[in-house]
Amino acid sequence: MRKLIYGMNLSLDGRTTATGGDLGWSEPSDELFEWWLEREQAIDLFLYGRKLWETMGSHWPTADELPGATPAEIAFARNWRDTPKVLFTSAEIDEPGWNTRVVTGDALAEITRLKAGDGGPMRVGGPTLAAPAVRAGLVDEYEIVTHPVILGGGAPFFTTLDSWVNLTLVETRTFPGGVVLTRYERR
Repeated sequence: MRKLIYGMNLSLDGRTTATGGDLGWSEPSDELFEWWLEREQAIDLFLYGRKLWETMGSHWPTADELPGATPAEIAFARNWRDTPKVLFTSAEIDEPGWNTRVVTGDALAEITRLKAGDGGPMRVGGPTLAAPAVRAGLVDEYEIVTHPVILGGGAPFFTTLDSWVNLTLVETRTFPGGVVLTRYERR
């Protein structure tokens, strides 16, 4: 059985984006970016909803070619391109590229199937895609990186749940700028 991880940058009020999808509030320090790089390099399969896949796909496929790209950004771009991805969408997408397979059917059924299989850890990205996996009890670990900003609106990290999810704290860490990581495992 594979491990499923859900983690993102969040505002203090639990938002993954500001109203209108703005991500400008979540600029990582070099230390935080290195941490994310290390975590992403340990993932064998990325699971994306369309919005997050488009956000990542608009930058990372060629980010290693940008003038001034840091070694960590170059490594992140290459890892993003090379790591297999599953894109869950109802939209018609012709040949998504970047080592991506498209699933248009039941996302929860496919995530359940993938989790039951062999292989390394998977990361679910985006709150819309993660919500049914959280409700179904499929998420094993939560990586919450909280930035010291209150957005007052935007996409929430967690949606309404049918029942509690009990967690065990496994790591905390503070990054420059007052950014705090809390990592939890499901009990």
